[in-house]
Amino acid sequence: MTASRQPAAPRPGAASTPNAGTKSAGPGRPKDMGKRAAILEAAKRMFTQHGFDGASMDQIAAEAGVSKLTVYSHFGDKDALFLAAVESHCDQSLPSTLFEPSPGTPLRERLMDIAQSFYSMVSAPEAIAGHRMLCSPQMANSGLPKLFWAAGPMRVQSDFAALLERRIAAGELDIADVPRAAGQFFSLLKGEPHACLVFGGPEPGADQIQAHLASAVDLFLRAHQVRGADPDRPAPGGRSRR
Repeated sequence: MTASRQPAAPRPGAASTPNAGTKSAGPGRPKDMGKRAAILEAAKRMFTQHGFDGASMDQIAAEAGVSKLTVYSHFGDKDALFLAAVESHCDQSLPSTLFEPSPGTPLRERLMDIAQSFYSMVSAPEAIAGHRMLCSPQMANSGLPKLFWAAGPMRVQSDFAALLERRIAAGELDIADVPRAAGQFFSLLKGEPHACLVFGGPEPGADQIQAHLASAVDLFLRAHQVRGADPDRPAPGGRSRR
C-alpha cells in the first residue's frame, strides 16, 4: 500500500480536550474520527458479508450507527470507502513498528514476525472475501483492482523493501533487486495455504501454517543472506532482546 496512511483513530472518550477525536479536513467542520473508525469497521463487515456490489452505503451507515450523509462526508463514494477499509485492515495487521530498523532484533526473528502478521492479514475472512471480490468479472473490468494494489500490497512491499535496504546496509543481506525480492517474499508466504483458502480447498492447520512460514523465511534467507552471517544474531551495533 503506497497510498498515504490514515492516522490511527483514537478510542472514543480517550481524551477530554475539546479537539480530541477530530481532524480538520479543510474548510468546514472537523471530522469526527470516532465515527470514521466506526464506518470503516462497518464497511469491512458489510463488504465481507455482501460483497462490493451487495453492500450499500445505506447498510454501512446503519451498521455504523451514523447517517448516510456522514459516510459520504468522510469517504466521498463507495470506491473510496472500500480502499480506506483495505488500508485500515493492512495498518491494523501490519503496524509500522514491524518495519522499524530495530537492529537489536535478529533478522530471522524480524522476518518471522512479519511473516506471521502478513499471513494472518491475508487469511482473515474479510481479506479472502476481498480477494475473491476483486477477481470477479465485474471488478476485474473496473479500475478498482489497480487502486486496491496501490492501497494494499504495494504499500506493504514498499515498507518491507525499506527494511531490507537497512539490513543490506548492516551487512546481513545481499540483494541485487530489492523491490523484486520484497514481492517474492510475500508470494512465498502466501503459497499453497492461501490458495486453499481462496479456492475452498482443505484448510491448513496451525502447525502446517507455522511450518510453511518458517520454511518460506528460511528459503528467503538462503537466497539472500550474506554468507557467514547468523540470522539469529542481532545486526552489528544492535543488542539482542534476549
